[in-house]
Amino acid sequence: MTEAIYQFLYGGLTMKAVGITIGVALLATHLFALLKKERVQPFLQKFPRNKMAGTILITIVALLCFVLMKQIDMGEFFVFRGKILILIPIAAVLINRFCDEFLSIRALGALMLLLAAPVLFSAFLKPQISRLLLPILAYAWIIAGLFWVGMPYLFRDKINWLISSTGRWKIACFAGIAYGALLLGTAIATY
Repeated sequence: MTEAIYQFLYGGLTMKAVGITIGVALLATHLFALLKKERVQPFLQKFPRNKMAGTILITIVALLCFVLMKQIDMGEFFVFRGKILILIPIAAVLINRFCDEFLSIRALGALMLLLAAPVLFSAFLKPQISRLLLPILAYAWIIAGLFWVGMPYLFRDKINWLISSTGRWKIACFAGIAYGALLLGTAIATY
């Protein structure tokens, strides 16, 4: 089963499927944030200390790490595979138990780091220039993920900064809607 998941994520996803999925997700989430700001803003303010969201996200991250470590070519370090596979669920439980400060942000950052690879693989060596829409987004996820894992308070500060001005909130929502629409339209038309 782990092999099927690995093959799907790291070789089975087409650029068209990834573009459509991410485009629809960006459109839907940013449109919802624009139209239901009174529901989204309080959720985002509480998200950094949301223990349930952190537990769910760290579980997803641990499962993805397990699948990746079970199937990835480790070269000469293959002798450590069994130990690493045992350590992944133990680490997830310990992180969930003892690192609950901004756990949801750290787990979201780790998830963004893990999900960037399938996006990059789907666009790798494709001839269209428009393929760069996916790697640009993936590298933005990587940069944000690194900061959110290492300095999660930056997410909280950025959310407070966005929420403090209606204009900034609208600009952020419209930027997400525009990028999602561009990605969706490009995926349907050219990928």
